[in-house]
Amino acid sequence: LLLEYEAEQSQFSDVPQSKQDHESKQGSVPLEAAIPMEQLFSAPAAQYLLSSLGEAPSGEPPDPKKCSPREYLEFYIFPVLLPGLAALLQEAEKEQCLEGKRTTFIPSDFLTEWLYNNNPKRREESFTELFSIPFVKDWLKDHPRPPVPLSLLLSEEEASILIQSFWRGYRVRCNSEIQELRQWQKKLREERHINEVVKKFWAKQEAK
Repeated sequence: LLLEYEAEQSQFSDVPQSKQDHESKQGSVPLEAAIPMEQLFSAPAAQYLLSSLGEAPSGEPPDPKKCSPREYLEFYIFPVLLPGLAALLQEAEKEQCLEGKRTTFIPSDFLTEWLYNNNPKRREESFTELFSIPFVKDWLKDHPRPPVPLSLLLSEEEASILIQSFWRGYRVRCNSEIQELRQWQKKLREERHINEVVKKFWAKQEAK
């Protein structure tokens, strides 16, 4: 083998290195174009290539308890998982996930719900929402989720209305007459102990 390798290298020894690099860049082609895909796989593996998305290989399905890991993936996992991933990408595009850094869309939630409802064993059962799936409910009991930030729940229009209303209120409160009124109200509450009066009042109401 070493002699054969040296003989092949000697054929190109007279060609300048720069010329070899230039020709290699100009004449390079993708691997899949130069070599048929069938040759990239061994004969046993080639028969398990999926012909289309979500379609199991032809032939009798193997015993799931005795087949090889590759056979199990090709016959029992990929026919369900690949369409789910395709649906996930479509939903992510619909939710405009690629247009912003923050979004309410959670890919793992969507994929969990999709796979659960498209399980071949549940074909005749009705659609189940994510938070109604039994194992999801059990998980969330021990691992409750934090509330979704308000900034993700509001649309741009709703957020702009809140910001503008807060700014208008701030400008009004900065008015000298409004400041004087607020100081008078504060002093009145302190002198009359209005907070204590309210507490006593409700204590009497609750005692009845």
